[in-house]
Amino acid sequence: MGLLHRILVASLGLVLAGPVLAADVAAGAEKAKTICAACHGADGSGVPAFPDYPKLAGQHQDYLQRTLREYKTGGRKNAIMAPMAQTLTTKEIADVAAYFASQPGTLHVRR
Repeated sequence: MGLLHRILVASLGLVLAGPVLAADVAAGAEKAKTICAACHGADGSGVPAFPDYPKLAGQHQDYLQRTLREYKTGGRKNAIMAPMAQTLTTKEIADVAAYFASQPGTLHVRR
């Protein structure tokens, strides 16, 4: 098999896999209601009872995905977030990250 043929086959695989790998914002919203809303707010803008918990609305999708994966695998430690992340599948992590990233919000850096 020539190089061009291998490139075309690989490209076709990516094109066909795109819809399967794409995050589903609506599914992320539903999952966020059940697992994230109590601490981060339904739309990720925070909860008055927990002012120190991060606001997720408007956060970068790749950052949210990476962080949730790290909590899930133990690469990042937090007694609250680790068990929550462990309940999520890879697809649910992508969906939740896409949902919160799609929400209007202002990112703040703590100093």
